[in-house]
Amino acid sequence: MSNASSRLTQARALESVVRDIAREEILPRYLNSTRNRKSDGSLFTEADLASQQRFTEALPQLMPGAVLGEEMSAEEQARLWSAGREGLWCIDPIDGTTNFANGIPFFAVSIAYLVNHEPDFGVVYNPVTDEAFYAARGAGAFLNGTALPLRTTAAHVADAVAGVDFKRVSNRLADELAARPPYYSQRNFGSSALEWCFVAAGRLDVYLHGGQMLWDYAAGALILAEAGGTAAPLDGGTLMAGPAVKRGVIAAATPTLFAEWSAWLKGRS
Repeated sequence: MSNASSRLTQARALESVVRDIAREEILPRYLNSTRNRKSDGSLFTEADLASQQRFTEALPQLMPGAVLGEEMSAEEQARLWSAGREGLWCIDPIDGTTNFANGIPFFAVSIAYLVNHEPDFGVVYNPVTDEAFYAARGAGAFLNGTALPLRTTAAHVADAVAGVDFKRVSNRLADELAARPPYYSQRNFGSSALEWCFVAAGRLDVYLHGGQMLWDYAAGALILAEAGGTAAPLDGGTLMAGPAVKRGVIAAATPTLFAEWSAWLKGRS
């Protein structure tokens, strides 16, 4: 079996584990969870903590490596990142916690397995819609077994549907996007991981988010890349630079769209 085929087999095994834990720990708490706040002001629920604990126990049985999760201290995340070059799980047990807590059916489990600090395979799963996006490096990207993308995307930004999180971009860029948007229409769904997958699927054509953490995009960026898309930090550099940095990100379903989208953004952000 080739390395790519082996990674795809691992991605499918991960998909099965994610579905099981989401069904047992997350869905029973949907519409029945209390919002709590962490020290940084972000939200979490008992479902975040319970599912992270289950994943922490289950994932090393699939592949060796510690589990770096959103619901950990910054110090613990940094320690695991530093020690985890040969294999590291990066997870967000519920991406879109506000949606989850408010009964909005748009949230996901996001999990990637990293080798040399780059994603090898990953899964993003919405348990309400039962949509599992997954990918393996060199082996393609899929939604419930169907290869991505699902549709032909826009040829130019002027015809594109954009995913944009306005509240996390600079005021200057937000004003420019509001007054003179270069795209056809705009959406924001409240789950970064799913938005990456929507670009990969062709449901969105271009994407902009002003501040994401590693676990927000570790799986989604791989799924997009394997579907033929392109992504980069808004201010340059590398996406996979560690868990401590919040990054603005841009992405597009095709390299041609990405070049046009990033050219428009240049000098406006």
